[in-house]
Amino acid sequence: MTAEDDARFMRLAIALGRRGLGRVWPNPAVGCVIVRHRADGRPVIVGRGWTQPGGRPHAETVALAQAGDAARGATAYVSLEPCAHHGRTPPCAEALIAAGVARVVSALRDPDPRVDGGGHALLRSAGIRVDEGVEAEAAAAANAGFLSRVRRGRPWVTLKLAVTLDGRIATATGASRWITGPQARRAVHAMRACHDAVMVGAGTARADDPDLRIRDMGASHQPVRIVADSRLGLALDSRLGRSLDAAPVWLLHGPQAPAAMIHAWEGAGARLFACPRDAMGRLDIAAGLQRLGEAGLTRLLCEGGGGLAASLLRAGLVDELAIFSAGRLFGADGTAALASLGVTELGPAPFSLVEAVPVGGDMLHRWRRAAG
Repeated sequence: MTAEDDARFMRLAIALGRRGLGRVWPNPAVGCVIVRHRADGRPVIVGRGWTQPGGRPHAETVALAQAGDAARGATAYVSLEPCAHHGRTPPCAEALIAAGVARVVSALRDPDPRVDGGGHALLRSAGIRVDEGVEAEAAAAANAGFLSRVRRGRPWVTLKLAVTLDGRIATATGASRWITGPQARRAVHAMRACHDAVMVGAGTARADDPDLRIRDMGASHQPVRIVADSRLGLALDSRLGRSLDAAPVWLLHGPQAPAAMIHAWEGAGARLFACPRDAMGRLDIAAGLQRLGEAGLTRLLCEGGGGLAASLLRAGLVDELAIFSAGRLFGADGTAALASLGVTELGPAPFSLVEAVPVGGDMLHRWRRAAG
């Protein structure tokens, strides 16, 4: 294979892996492509796969099953190092060895302590050539959530805002539906589909009574729905409470939450996470994200409101911004998109622009936390 072939097939493996985003947590969303040469020397794909919903089977297993005997002597492109530990299924590195592949190309080493080079070592000890680091940057971006959970103990956080051109989310009277158009709202549902969970603050949960499920897209799964509610004041007869049988509801609460509400929500089937207070007496959102990481979440979409968004930003916990802006102006008497951030002086911009694209009559700006 040429370097160009390696890059091309690895990009395909990464793209296949992305199909599992939002569906495979706590596992990584991995893709695998198995390639061999035809008699005329041209490479041909004989197997492809990606991590299936729930995290099993793994991408390599799916691709090997499709390739069958054609895997012998072939090259396997995997977007993350094949696992080397025994879990609910045998290690993928052993499956590749048993299938007789001649070469494995991986984009990234898996930082999970149970793997972390062990998969590559197992392959090499079996006489298989291993090449690492092909399209590593693209693979890291695709699995940023998994890498964040393993390395930092918390999910990758995307903060979504729908705002006017002057940064408002409601008029002076509180009217807010709808600031953006139907295409932007559909795009948000697509974002929910590739995240493990969607989170809002207590104020938004009470004021808007959101459902937070994916709608009108033929979705085969639903994200976990999370409310950061320090005092646990969300009513059980809210839309979230009434739809517990349709999608999970998790609640982050503080030590002041009434025991009666804790028991009521737990009895209804919600999962609760007790969190300490921060220095200002508010819910310690950093501790909350650690709890969510421990529970296996890798990708979290925060949809507001202004207080929760500001808490995440103040704590440096937002990894990516997705800002939908509409051609509206509400003025200073409108509701600001963010609560106070306490910014007193200009420093380096914390976010770098990734893309700016029109979505119907609105604009989507995506920003990622700058390196450094």
